Amino acid sequence: MHLIKRITLLIGLTATLFTAAAFAQAEGDLAARIAPVGDVYLDGEIVTANTVVESSEPAGPRSGEKIYNTYCVACHGTGAAGAPIKGKADQWTTRLTQGEATLIKHAIEGFNAMPARGTCSDCSDDEMMATVQFLIKGL
Repeated sequence: MHLIKRITLLIGLTATLFTAAAFAQAEGDLAARIAPVGDVYLDGEIVTANTVVESSEPAGPRSGEKIYNTYCVACHGTGAAGAPIKGKADQWTTRLTQGEATLIKHAIEGFNAMPARGTCSDCSDDEMMATVQFLIKGL
């Protein structure tokens, strides 16, 4: 009989210790456990990549230099994917013999590894022409 009392007492004591430890831990983690997982924002509350921000830039066509520096320099500044580097006449020689109209056509439609419009999906044909002219200027 004494053995049963001792075992029951041991089980009760162990359960009490684990329960007390669980409550102590739970109180410290309570704020973390009930904190929101994310945040909700209403449209216009914060600036995101899709937010249209008022700009002081003119709404007209962009210059060839601006388009080159924004979209084209990654490849035509480094030679990535076989792109001819701006300013290196020897890399442009065979392309220039095809004529400027062909270069503009390739810029608009894409050529070899270069995607159509060189990743500038919102560039107009006139902007692409200005960019090609900027690329080959001074060769």
